[in-house]
Amino acid sequence: MDWKQAAEAPEKNAGSAHADPGPRLTARAGVAGAAIITRVCHSLQDIGAAAWNTLAALQQHPTPFMRHEYLAALEASGSATPATGWAPRFLTLWQDSELVAACPLYLKDHSYGEYVFDWAWANAHAAHGLPYYPKAVVAVPFTPVPGTRLMARDAQARTALVKALLAWCASEGVSSLHVLFAADEDLDACAQAGLMLRQTVQFHWTNMAPTLGTGVSSLPPEGALAALGRPGSGSAPPTLGTGVSSRPSEDALAAVGSSPGGGSSVYRDFDDFLSHLSQDKRKKIRQERRRVRDAGVTFRWARGADIPADDWDFFYRCYERTYLEHGNPPYLSRDFFHRMAAHMPEAWLLFIAEREGRPIASSLIAISAYSSSAQGQKDSGFVAYGRYWGALERVDCLHFEACYYQPLQWCIAHGVQRFEGGAQGEHKMARALLPVATRSAHWLAHPAFADAVDRYLQHETAGMAQYLEHLQARSPVRTRP
Repeated sequence: MDWKQAAEAPEKNAGSAHADPGPRLTARAGVAGAAIITRVCHSLQDIGAAAWNTLAALQQHPTPFMRHEYLAALEASGSATPATGWAPRFLTLWQDSELVAACPLYLKDHSYGEYVFDWAWANAHAAHGLPYYPKAVVAVPFTPVPGTRLMARDAQARTALVKALLAWCASEGVSSLHVLFAADEDLDACAQAGLMLRQTVQFHWTNMAPTLGTGVSSLPPEGALAALGRPGSGSAPPTLGTGVSSRPSEDALAAVGSSPGGGSSVYRDFDDFLSHLSQDKRKKIRQERRRVRDAGVTFRWARGADIPADDWDFFYRCYERTYLEHGNPPYLSRDFFHRMAAHMPEAWLLFIAEREGRPIASSLIAISAYSSSAQGQKDSGFVAYGRYWGALERVDCLHFEACYYQPLQWCIAHGVQRFEGGAQGEHKMARALLPVATRSAHWLAHPAFADAVDRYLQHETAGMAQYLEHLQARSPVRTRP
């Protein structure tokens, strides 16, 4: 169905005390079906979990972080609330009782916890006496994981959702709208609406032993978009270089991984993975792992509902200590993780480091949704996400072991397709996490600032393409004929 925004007066939503009125979207003349209604809710509790998760399951690039349980836990635990600078405004489109499009929307009075940095934009506004905050952000708080941000029943509903976002931002008088770490289809809809696209770099590991040449050693993540130029310009976008290509489909990856002559295969074990690295990197990793073993440190892991409450408590001590040592309180509260253990246990994998029978460090990994399986069964096609870590004792190279080597070894053993290492960190390349492009979309209300940012982003995009090519040339992965 094709939608357009109608110039009708907003309606009050009598069904929720927290819902804001929004513009009504109606079907075009001659197209059957009920009107599309926009509702903006101040709490995810005003949106049913079944409706939200049903829509989330329809998306091409789902992650566990867009589930109702995850976003609701951020709110209910006090981690992402107006008190912490994240004022929820969940924007939804409804057709009768069906949720046809939705996104997590927040009003922000700062730029912390986003990982797409716009401090210079805020400073430029301030220097000209213009307010930058509040701004509107479509994102998962504190979670720089690429994936769907604009959930929609179809492409036309997604287009309507972007139009509703822009209409709401204009009515609220916010300075800007930012759609962060979005998927291809989200960015396409944003570009068509005139938003500017921005690019940054993350480092991901892929469970695929390359044999065809350097071009297959790095695969962009779900959410990468080919177009990098000014939306709507009609000009061909700059390329990212031969080492950064479009991500193949999951089916294509599975076919390649299972085919003896397909040009690549999944790693048999950690030693097989190391054999595909350059000699210096392979030697370095073995040395780092040996230092941890020689220090008497061993690891154990638990997954899902098998993670005991005591281990969750210990993990939080480590997580909190790490933040406090850097001079900041942690973004996430203990209650948030309590809610994860209670309502979303299947999404978590916990590693505990022990020495002389005492736990000394931990790392928490998220896993994309999977169906229950017997111990040791391959989870082929699923993705792991490096999220949080902390230590109570200092051991040389313990961070690398807990956050990279143990998770990668587990991913190989369980056939997990990809491990995403999170935002930033060129040091991850030495552990064979390779550079990939991640993208966001931006709208600024002030025309002069929008033009200035557009010119800046054109230069930044060209520089980022060169940076990606430079990183690709330094890939530690060697290919075999």
